[in-house]
Amino acid sequence: MQLSLFSPAKLNLFLHITGKREDGYHNLQTLFQLLDYGDRIEFSANTTGKIELSPSIPGLPNDQNLIYQAAQILQQHSDCSLGANIRLEKRLPMGGGLGGGSSNAATTLLGLNKLWQLNLPEKTLMKIGVQLGADVPVFILGQTAWAEGVGDHLTPVEMPNHWYLVLVPNAHVSTAKVFAHQGLTRNSHPIKIRAFLEQGGKNDCQSVVEALYPEVKKARQWLAQFTEARLTGTGACLFAKFDSETDAQSVYEQIPAPWTGFVAKGVNHSLLLTELPS
Repeated sequence: MQLSLFSPAKLNLFLHITGKREDGYHNLQTLFQLLDYGDRIEFSANTTGKIELSPSIPGLPNDQNLIYQAAQILQQHSDCSLGANIRLEKRLPMGGGLGGGSSNAATTLLGLNKLWQLNLPEKTLMKIGVQLGADVPVFILGQTAWAEGVGDHLTPVEMPNHWYLVLVPNAHVSTAKVFAHQGLTRNSHPIKIRAFLEQGGKNDCQSVVEALYPEVKKARQWLAQFTEARLTGTGACLFAKFDSETDAQSVYEQIPAPWTGFVAKGVNHSLLLTELPS
């Protein structure tokens, strides 16, 4: 059996840091908006028990790749003797705040759960996934969702299917560096879902990221010529919302080099879930 599965991107439509926990992590509120754009991962089982991942990504050893780590932790959790040959078709930028690594991990857990016929329930996969990253559970859930805690307490939310232009500046943001910065706001007042839907929110990380990475600020200012522009996650990517694909595409075609980007539609249900065998 072979599987070819989608691994979607997400946007943080807002990101409030509401406090720092004793374990060093931060409590937050955000709304994860899933997109119809992402990576693709191909899986096939092997009987050697080995996890083979290709192609290699420059600067990222396989044992540090969340795909490899997800496969390994699932193998150990289930005591599965099978291995897997995994091939990644990468489209999402690393360090962009689009959740690419977390999404890849979630797709791997869901894909190998089917391929190895483990039949583990979603809740178990989410508990495994959060060990790899706070964003992993939302991709396992496969729904646009309101998130609290470290990002793992999820409430599905139905959002309008807007179009988004995602701008990728020539920068690679360190999440650890952002969360360790003294200038980061850590006491935003918690809000309710209704309050965000009526009044919106902000990204508490944006000012810190722009101070540390001037290229991100420059890109955000360029995009803000057209409509409101905001950082996703801890960046470096920025996004703007449009009512139509045509409007988003028009701005996309004006992106100056060396920046890149893409146009994507917001979706409430992950395309990955439609590809998984029942």
